[in-house]
Amino acid sequence: MVIRVRPLSSGSPGCRDERGRILVHRRSEQVSRFPGLYEVEVGGAANVGESYEQAATRELAEELGIHALPRLLFTFINRSGLSPHWLGVHEAVVPDAVVPDPDEVAWHGWLTEPELRSALLEWRFTPDSKEAFNRYLAFRTARP
Repeated sequence: MVIRVRPLSSGSPGCRDERGRILVHRRSEQVSRFPGLYEVEVGGAANVGESYEQAATRELAEELGIHALPRLLFTFINRSGLSPHWLGVHEAVVPDAVVPDPDEVAWHGWLTEPELRSALLEWRFTPDSKEAFNRYLAFRTARP
C-alpha cells in the first residue's frame, strides 16, 4: 500500500499476503518518530537519485527482511504527519513469513480489511497510516 519518503518524498509499500490480508505492525519504542504506534505501511526516506519503487523495495528488505517488487499506485502530498511530504503509495504481495528488524518493528500481524478498519478506530496509528489507507481505499474504489 504505502512507501513513505520524508521530507521530500517517500516510499512505503502496503503489504498483502496471498489471501488478501494486510500487514500491520507496531513501531519499536526505540524509533525517533511515533514510537509504539501502529502502521499500515512500511517505509522511509528515498535516497538521492532513488525512485519510489527502489526506495520501497529497499525498505521492505530492511524492515521486514523480504524481497518483493512493490507496484506504485499513486503519489500525494501528505500533510498529516510531522511536516508535509510526498508519499508514494505502493502495493506488494508478500509471503506470510516476514522477519522484521526488531529495532524498527515491535510486533506485526495480518489483518483482514474489516479487522483493519476496526483497528484504525481503536488502536493508535501513525497519522500517515490513516491518511494513506483512506486514500488507498478511495483509489481502489475509483478504478474500473
